[in-house]
Amino acid sequence: MKEYRPLWVALLAMALVSPLGLYVPELMRAGSAWGEWGLEEVKHMVGYVPPGMQRLSDLWKAPIPDYGLPGQAESPLLYRSLSYILSALLGIGLCGGTALLVTRWLVKKKG
Repeated sequence: MKEYRPLWVALLAMALVSPLGLYVPELMRAGSAWGEWGLEEVKHMVGYVPPGMQRLSDLWKAPIPDYGLPGQAESPLLYRSLSYILSALLGIGLCGGTALLVTRWLVKKKG
């Protein structure tokens, strides 16, 4: 496990800086983070909503919308930042755990 320490440190560092996606647009008065636009924002920026985007917009609903806990949309930036970090850690844990389980299953199956 020691050989993976740099990977875990890098993932933890990325989780801790994930709130930059909140702070930078706020400081620059840029609206939402780049690429995280909803249909209304796209319509406002471009003048219309692309048909494919309109058709596929309800295909997936995020388990943690806006990376925050329910009811936190209007809370102070510090609380939303903590939700971003929690969401990042949860995602890292789920992806890492899934990868570990699949790897162990494949090694067991082969062995």
